[in-house]
Amino acid sequence: MEHRKRLQREMITINDDRELIIEGPVPPSKLTDFHMHPSLDAFRRPAEQHEALVEIAALDEGRIILVREGSLIVGYVTFHYPDEYERWSEGGMIDLVELGAIEVANDYRAYGLGKRLIRMAFEEEQLENMIVYTTEYYWHWDLEGTGLNVWDYRKMMENLMKSVGMIWYATDDPEICSHPANCLMVRIGKEVPLQSIEKFDQVRFRGRFMY
Repeated sequence: MEHRKRLQREMITINDDRELIIEGPVPPSKLTDFHMHPSLDAFRRPAEQHEALVEIAALDEGRIILVREGSLIVGYVTFHYPDEYERWSEGGMIDLVELGAIEVANDYRAYGLGKRLIRMAFEEEQLENMIVYTTEYYWHWDLEGTGLNVWDYRKMMENLMKSVGMIWYATDDPEICSHPANCLMVRIGKEVPLQSIEKFDQVRFRGRFMY
């Protein structure tokens, strides 16, 4: 399985004079030169999350796309294989990767950075040989910080994922089914073979294939 990592870079200007750099997949050696914005704490403390990003970037399949102001990371998105304890790892699929986390610092959320980060990950057909999925759980959402209710936040996340062609997929996964706002979003690359799509269907619906 070829893991295509073709470094992309884009520069944008905010507030007339401040430059942000969006780039990735960023290698671990370069990630160590940066530090995290203190509000990037949705999943763990910023310093611990920085360590996690470096570890993910070092994986064969791992990729980190980030946005930074100078050496300050103000947003990122991660891609990696599903954790071994999750349902999605059960098929042992080498062409199934998770869009695991996306986070943008509070002060930078008005600039459409989430869409820019995700779009960069898919540029130059880097993920056309992969099934990319993301699991959206309402308990991870920053409802307080955004002032959105759970349904408006769900719509925002759906629109974000749709910007790169990810669509809603049904599943009988208990965690996703535990609340109607939770959802599974998937993008199947145009080079993914039918046998991989069928195997993913078996993982999505564990009960259906038990005889």
